[in-house]
Amino acid sequence: MSLEKPDTDNVQDKNDKGEEEFARRAHRMVDEVIEEVVEEEEVDGKKERHRGIYLLPNLFTTGALFSGFYAIVAGMNNDFSAAAIAIFVAMILDGLDGRVARMTGTESAFGAEYDSLADMVSFGVAPALVAFSWMLKDLGQAGWIVAFVFVAGAALRLARFNVHVGTADKKWFTGLPSPAAAAVVAALVWVLHDISFDAFWLQVLVAFVIAAVGLLMVSNVRYYSFKDIDLKNRVPFVVLIAVVLILAIIAIDPATMLLLLFIAYGASGPLYAVFAKPNK
Repeated sequence: MSLEKPDTDNVQDKNDKGEEEFARRAHRMVDEVIEEVVEEEEVDGKKERHRGIYLLPNLFTTGALFSGFYAIVAGMNNDFSAAAIAIFVAMILDGLDGRVARMTGTESAFGAEYDSLADMVSFGVAPALVAFSWMLKDLGQAGWIVAFVFVAGAALRLARFNVHVGTADKKWFTGLPSPAAAAVVAALVWVLHDISFDAFWLQVLVAFVIAAVGLLMVSNVRYYSFKDIDLKNRVPFVVLIAVVLILAIIAIDPATMLLLLFIAYGASGPLYAVFAKPNK
């Protein structure tokens, strides 16, 4: 009596079809739970639809968002040095996501919206809550009002920027950029978090600075954007030496030097508005 040899090819075909059907059902279930991102853009006069998102620039944006969230958690735990550093890390990552997107041709509407939401957390909510946990809470109702002024200023600044992004002069920002405003608050916390504010007027002074920075974000004061600097062209050798000297000076005392740097930038707008010669 002879034994029949099993048809392994048919078994394998059935397994492959079963796996394909399982993959289709799993994909359908994911689509029902998580809506896919579909963007529409105009190419050569024709509208094209694209599914999915670009990973690389959005990874930098996610890193900036994480840094802002970490700053909030660190501030709640009274680790103010870590909170301030996290905000500066968010600034670096926020500066990279847009440049990476432009260099790799991966700009998208989704990326722009995601970046704005991440900026709101990292440069609006995080600095305000860190400052509130640090010192503003000692001022009672006035303290949380100052924190809210900063948050509202960041939100309005970002909304106005998004509306004017296609028409504004790229050489200038209208209002203090939210990353620079967040840097002022973060550097203040970083430098002064070990100091005991026994004098009420010192608390009021710090609160005034934070509120003023928040209002500068929604002002019509112009700030130089540095976007007209072409990093791809050749520059004199002395420029590289100057950059090295600036980095060396900052390295001496990063917290203090960054505070002075961003306060100077924050003051540059009002000073330019007062002393600049009017255009004829």
